[in-house]
Amino acid sequence: MSNYLAIASVTATLQRILQMAIQQEVYGARVTTDRPNTKEGGLTETCLNIYLYMVQPNTAYRNSDSSIRRPKGDLVKRTQSALDLRYLFSFHGNDTELEPQRMLGCVISTLQDIFTITPDMIRDTLADPKSGVLVGADLPDQIEPIRISPIDISVEDMSKIWSVFFQTPYSLSAAYKGSIILIEGEAPGTRALPVRDRHPLVMPFSQIFIERIVAQTGKLDPILADSTLLILGRNLYDSNTRVRIGREEIPVQPTNNTEIIFPLSLVPPDVLRFGAQSLQVVHPAPRLHLDGPYQGIESNLATFVLRPTIKSAQVSHVRVARNGTYSAQVTLTLNLPVHKGQLVALILNEWSIQSPVAYIFKTSIRTEEQMEITIPVQKVKAGDYLVRVQVDGAESLLIYDTDTNSDTFSWYISPRITI
Repeated sequence: MSNYLAIASVTATLQRILQMAIQQEVYGARVTTDRPNTKEGGLTETCLNIYLYMVQPNTAYRNSDSSIRRPKGDLVKRTQSALDLRYLFSFHGNDTELEPQRMLGCVISTLQDIFTITPDMIRDTLADPKSGVLVGADLPDQIEPIRISPIDISVEDMSKIWSVFFQTPYSLSAAYKGSIILIEGEAPGTRALPVRDRHPLVMPFSQIFIERIVAQTGKLDPILADSTLLILGRNLYDSNTRVRIGREEIPVQPTNNTEIIFPLSLVPPDVLRFGAQSLQVVHPAPRLHLDGPYQGIESNLATFVLRPTIKSAQVSHVRVARNGTYSAQVTLTLNLPVHKGQLVALILNEWSIQSPVAYIFKTSIRTEEQMEITIPVQKVKAGDYLVRVQVDGAESLLIYDTDTNSDTFSWYISPRITI
């Protein structure tokens, strides 16, 4: 594989090889690497112009780099990009003396004989004082051969290529492909130490499987930080059963092989987070003669949605605008901290039965852990509002009036603020 100078090295090598060939056939002819539109304007120079008009991924090597990273993103080996280079050869000269056609025939004959750019050809090019800009190129070390072959291109495709060069008259042309060029990334890969000894452990087990997680009070009830979970699945029972949330493993006693009752109050508050929360059931096995982090039998990863609870809501810095709307800052205190990287949104619903309005105010992603969130609101109509908060899509609950003698029986009544 090669470094970033590989593409330019291929072009320079082609230029040197073809320069030696055509100058024997057409005296004074040169090989250039300009854009074709620089050859207009009455230029009488006899030359072959090599123009790299397209670089494409090589289809045969497209999936060769699919497993260069571990699941956590660490490089196993250096990355590589496999490329095909497409060149446009245009021939300029005295048509009366058939110079463009003579050069075309010379190029076809030369590339038919060469077919492959060898490492020695590339080394000779890099050793040329004119190739000073390519110092450090390591293309000769590439193991894969670089083959130069003509491209079967239609008149329509050729006209499309020339059409991108504004107001440039067509010149006799041919298209060639250089394949394959392997460019290697600069980030070093990693390799683990070799295995020195092996201690296999064979033991029977039944795969633990969690089917779903619901609140103990009902399968459709929301899950809060003080809820008790009902973990339903298969092969859950063991004399040593634990529930893993984050990095915490909490001992539990399954009621049977298909059910575990798990109070979230057993989990440290700093481990729980609003939104999608995952857990596993683990049966730690005896280590016997094993050293190291053997984890025993683990279930699949199952998730539940943990909803936030608003402990208090306060309004401050209230200002009125000229159009009669208000701006303010709403400060919410939640029952658990909002973690770094989580997204918070404030939802306000006017507490009224006369054409109530509603607002949603989104905040930027949290950059630090906070239990108290301040959210600015703008262009809000004066009134009383029911308050909800959304953290990573998990929405807080509203409290409704359960007093049958109340005028607001069965209405949502809190948490509520006044603006």
